[in-house]
Amino acid sequence: MAWLRCENLITKTSSNYVLRKALVTIGRAKGNDVVLDDPMIAKTHASLVRSGSQYTLSVTERGAELYLNGKPVRTAVLNEGDEAQLGAFKLVFAAGQPTEEDLAPPSAKSLDLDVLERLVALSGEIMRDTNPTRLFTTVLRGLVELTRAEKGFIIVLKDGDRHLAASHNVEETRLDMHAVSDSIVDQVIQTLEAIIVSDAMHDARFGKAKSVVDLRLSSVMCAPLVFKGALLGVIYLGNDRVTDLFNRSDLALLRIYAAQAAVILDGALTLNQLKLDNRNLRDRLESGSQGAILGNCPEMKRVYKVLRRVAPTDLSVLVLGETGTGKEMVARELHNLSPRHSGPFIAINCGAIPENLLESELFGHRKGSFTGAITDKTGKIEAASGGTLFLDEIGEMPMNLQVKLLRVLQERVIERVGDLQPRKVDIRVVAATNKDLTELIQTGGFREDLLYRLNELTVDLPPLRDRGEDIALLAQYFLTKYRSQYDAKATGFSNTCLTAMRAAYWPGNVRELESRVKKALIMSDRSLLAPEDLSLGADVAREMQPLAEAEESFKIEYIRKALDANSWNKAATARVLGVDARTIFRYIEKFSDEA
Repeated sequence: MAWLRCENLITKTSSNYVLRKALVTIGRAKGNDVVLDDPMIAKTHASLVRSGSQYTLSVTERGAELYLNGKPVRTAVLNEGDEAQLGAFKLVFAAGQPTEEDLAPPSAKSLDLDVLERLVALSGEIMRDTNPTRLFTTVLRGLVELTRAEKGFIIVLKDGDRHLAASHNVEETRLDMHAVSDSIVDQVIQTLEAIIVSDAMHDARFGKAKSVVDLRLSSVMCAPLVFKGALLGVIYLGNDRVTDLFNRSDLALLRIYAAQAAVILDGALTLNQLKLDNRNLRDRLESGSQGAILGNCPEMKRVYKVLRRVAPTDLSVLVLGETGTGKEMVARELHNLSPRHSGPFIAINCGAIPENLLESELFGHRKGSFTGAITDKTGKIEAASGGTLFLDEIGEMPMNLQVKLLRVLQERVIERVGDLQPRKVDIRVVAATNKDLTELIQTGGFREDLLYRLNELTVDLPPLRDRGEDIALLAQYFLTKYRSQYDAKATGFSNTCLTAMRAAYWPGNVRELESRVKKALIMSDRSLLAPEDLSLGADVAREMQPLAEAEESFKIEYIRKALDANSWNKAATARVLGVDARTIFRYIEKFSDEA
């Protein structure tokens, strides 16, 4: 026969349960054999199975937490004196029948009301602050008052090192965190169990501990700050009065308060880390950006370098990139960096205006030149004089207007529709497209001479999927930008969400990312956004070719370019590439197969 002592660590009440059944269930629900009233405990949290004289304790619900002697477990065989912790309850396993002393009424061991009220007051005080430094000081001061300790300090653990977070009535020179190797602190860190040394001067184990000797203590308590199984730090309290030694009641107070403080401190440390991450993000944005353009990847740094070089000139620039990559932002940055920055920046989308209206929009018209022309109108080109004209989606411009635009670029003059009077314009032209203009020239959709005029210098914008860590940088920027606007709860992204964002294909590029983040902020109640909040599933992940196929695709394209460069002379191409001529002929056959 065996039995369990169930202790509530908050109220300090206890009860006993004799293990008469082969299977004993433990949980919050009333149908269990051992009912523990704590919202942190699952409905059926654990089970205790007897096999002969052996008792095995196991977690029964996924996600439920169980600690045995301070260590997290899923299942374990119980031995005499083992202590299991579930939520606010401690279960002590013992063999045999409980004695009369064990069966003492719970009220005899409960804390008095005054102490409980002080605990509540101290908990309320530390909940009113979120600054970790002040919180550690408040926690230590409250414990000193609660336990009547004369000295104390709190150690936090970060990256494997010990750091002094707060101290009371202790010379910090005596607490060298880099040199300290204290047996009391070491044991608490290793076991995650509180220690009391009531009479330190005569204690065989800890009487020579560094802290006891250096601080001249006669009585010591030390408890871990643990939240969800993770050790945040250690609270150390000491007295040097021989007449007022710590007792077990003081240790119980320390353990209860440490458990409550750990929850609040963990939240404060997490919030502080988020603030630090935000500051780091702002620093990264400032160091990894060009004006309003954000990004720190090597491809974007090359773009920034080109912008700074070409901006002071009047060269016409052609910006290439997929839709949503930020071509207009590049054009605006060219304007802002140029000597024309005080002049107008005029943008027009050549694909968004009907062909019969585009000429009037670009060149303007004279009153009466066509039905509806009731007044003279200044066109976009003339309005941009002294500044920059941005022609977006230039590949959509009709052929008849391409001829007129070519004349503007060559002679810097325009004629309004219905007007024969030429007008001089002083403009810098930046054009953009997501189309392959070379292919359009071959199919008769674009003038080659116009391309040469527009393409005095080219800026190639990389797609978002190729920008690596810029994806996370931009996502966090959009989250910070729109979080307050939509009163959202989200403060960041989960690791799985960041991984999904990096793996996504992003056909709409930065514009699509911004749209998905805004939608997630509006619809999600999570503090950390998950992949499903951004609608990132397997269907949006980029397709990756097997390495052999990717290598073959590269060879085909590279040999095709080499042939073009050598006017399709097979022997010359083979010599340039350092391969046998038969290799070139084999790949030419593959070109035919593709066609």
